[in-house]
Amino acid sequence: MSNPSVISDKNSQIRRSRSNTNLADNRTKLNGINRLLPIPWELWPAEGRLLLTLIAFWSIAGLFVMGSASWWVANREMGDGAYYIKRQLIWLLASWSLFYLVITTKLSRLLKLGGIGSIIGCILVGATLFFGNNVNGATRWLIIGPLQIQPSELIKPFVILQAANLFSYWKRIKPDQKIFWISIFIALLFLILKQPNLSTAGLIGIIIWLIALAAGVKFSRLIGTAFAGLGLGLASILINDYQRLRIVSFINPWQDPQGNGYQLVQSLLAIGSGGWFGEGYGLSTQKLQYLPIQSTDFIYAVFAEEFGFAGSFLVLTFLMLIAFLSLRVALKGKNNQAKLIAIGSSTILVVQAILNMAVASGLMPTTGLPFPMVSYGGNSLLSSLFLAGLLIRCSLESTDILIGFKPSTPPPLT
Repeated sequence: MSNPSVISDKNSQIRRSRSNTNLADNRTKLNGINRLLPIPWELWPAEGRLLLTLIAFWSIAGLFVMGSASWWVANREMGDGAYYIKRQLIWLLASWSLFYLVITTKLSRLLKLGGIGSIIGCILVGATLFFGNNVNGATRWLIIGPLQIQPSELIKPFVILQAANLFSYWKRIKPDQKIFWISIFIALLFLILKQPNLSTAGLIGIIIWLIALAAGVKFSRLIGTAFAGLGLGLASILINDYQRLRIVSFINPWQDPQGNGYQLVQSLLAIGSGGWFGEGYGLSTQKLQYLPIQSTDFIYAVFAEEFGFAGSFLVLTFLMLIAFLSLRVALKGKNNQAKLIAIGSSTILVVQAILNMAVASGLMPTTGLPFPMVSYGGNSLLSSLFLAGLLIRCSLESTDILIGFKPSTPPPLT
């Protein structure tokens, strides 16, 4: 007859052996993952971990929202309801590859791309005025083979990098370099306004202004710049008829509900139909070609109809969490460049999303700003995940293990 105590000891040994085997397997898997990361996952700052998780959720959830908004139109116009989803998925994979490349590259190297990227982007924006494809009265796209390139969208990360490069050493940079790069920024804004694309020009101008303010440039100088920017925006509205019509339809869309106010009226009907908890995923009726541009500029209206006030509140909470974590990343930055990059990147991601929601809700005139990582479009995805990668890289370089770039002299601005 077997001794119960012996059997118990054998069972304990078996359990310990299995536990050790599982622990070894987990360590092996973790080591495999860590080989792909710039630093081991367990050493990532809490902000970096949370931001990576939230960005991954944002981009995947955005694919589902875009899929719902575009399915009916794609099925009717393309004969394949998943047409836009497939294309967006390809761009999402490419964008995540870029994201990975950014988080594994030192900020010192990325900063060197800011100057050349801004100049090339400025040239491409200028090229749209001569060779651009006209869509809805604006020439914002360059067609290169099977690809449509929107330079004003792709240039955003490079502008942030170069603005951080410039303003972090503002007091130590020679006057001729200051004049050169300020002139490049002004030329870029003029060219984007000429497309015309007031919303993107305004957003980029505000970001440059905020980075300069955060870097400590005298507020008295920035006030004059702010008024000049407002003057440019007002001049653009007075010159371009369609921008004036957007202002008029924004003030009272019901005055012409079948004409200039049609977009906003249909958007408001969609949001109002959502009620407290929405109609349910995929059950929006306004997206059935009642609401124009439902998978890009007005995609929030479809989301609000399907998920209601509760879903919209969760989106705002989500964006505020991103902003809070980004602020912590900026405060923990080991150098001025990292702080300014974190501020600029997070501001574009969060503010652009809020502006998109504000347009669909009738809180501001219609703009062409997409909802980052939600609206359909490969250029927007690439730009958004580039910015998200910069933000997470700033978080990683705030650790004592992976310390950021600390030059003793200003880095080259070219």
